[in-house]
Amino acid sequence: MIIMPKIGISETNLKKSAFILSTVLSDEMTLYIKTRKFHWNIVGNSFMELHKLFETQYREFEEIIDEIAERINKLGSKTIGTMKEFSSYTRLIEYENKYPQQKEMIKELLSDNEFLITEIRKDIDLISIDNHDAGTADLLTKILQQHETMAWVLRRYLS
Repeated sequence: MIIMPKIGISETNLKKSAFILSTVLSDEMTLYIKTRKFHWNIVGNSFMELHKLFETQYREFEEIIDEIAERINKLGSKTIGTMKEFSSYTRLIEYENKYPQQKEMIKELLSDNEFLITEIRKDIDLISIDNHDAGTADLLTKILQQHETMAWVLRRYLS
């Protein structure tokens, strides 16, 4: 039995915030897995540089994922944790049996990061304005900024 926190947010809004966070968590897991796959399968002239870049980014996703999962618990909800659950919540698209070349990997990761930036920006508005949940809005703002940095780095490879 979970005792709902008494932190100045209604139980309904706590659950709404947890649902939004479950979606963001699923997006982060999907992008983590995709980045890890590209890390494992990168080939070509810039192999080591991109191999290390993708590793740096997926390690950052690991931290983001943990922070989101813990925030869901802090709001009084259980955190999802199966691939089936993540697949049902994510807003990102995965491509089975697709092993793109370096430039296409970078473009795909950039596109996913930029998509998440846009979606998280909307999530922040919902959570802060509708749910009155400043703590979660702050966490998502930090995550948004991390994605902006990742996107900026990836974009530089395409310039």
